[in-house]
Amino acid sequence: MRRKLIAGNWKMNGGLAANGVLLDGLKAELRAPACAVAVCVPAPYLSQCQLALAGTPVALGAQDLSVHESGAYTGEVSGAMLSDFQCRYVIVGHSERRQYHGESSEIVAQKAARAIKSGLTPIVCVGESLEEREAGRTDAVVGAQIEAVLAALDAGALAKIVIAYEPVWAIGTGKTATPQMAQDAHAMLRSRVAAKNASAAETVQILYGGSMKPDNAAELLAMTDIDGGLIGGASLKAADFLSIVRAA
Repeated sequence: MRRKLIAGNWKMNGGLAANGVLLDGLKAELRAPACAVAVCVPAPYLSQCQLALAGTPVALGAQDLSVHESGAYTGEVSGAMLSDFQCRYVIVGHSERRQYHGESSEIVAQKAARAIKSGLTPIVCVGESLEEREAGRTDAVVGAQIEAVLAALDAGALAKIVIAYEPVWAIGTGKTATPQMAQDAHAMLRSRVAAKNASAAETVQILYGGSMKPDNAAELLAMTDIDGGLIGGASLKAADFLSIVRAA
């Protein structure tokens, strides 16, 4: 049975004081959570969060990494640098990176491969726009995004990734895919992985990343192929994030 994973994505939010309060709130309750828990934080706060989370069951993650190992790439952060801070996870291909930074599925695939080579678990994000969903193209669009990653990894590496389905139209809009809509997309993604490595498909965690909140988490997490959540806004409030963790 796949263990649930609840990962917070702080996006470009936080500050030294606010982070301390948030992490203290999480640590007060998360002494032995029934599911895996992680927070993916802005790069400047990796050191603070590493120290604050040391000895706790909450894993640390980053929000992006470079496709390059090292070199003259001003502003980039390498996988090795993230590993220095004991990061376990790194988000790749978030819809905001695709939209605002022009990241193609091929670049996302390269980042996923680089993460694995650096000993990190990539949380590979895929998802469709409202126009694409209304046109009935969800499977085609999301399928092509994940296929780019599957093509870049050997069969053994597939067991080392996490997938996050994030319908773009449900991120930060207050809209949420129905549990069945989310389940259908997750099942399609699992079938794509199974076509390359059946055993990996049984173990790979597929998270839902479209405005999961305390009031809808339990219903979404009850779906067969939804193995957790990639939580945005709700991860910035300890009470909300903890409520989702309890639902998992």
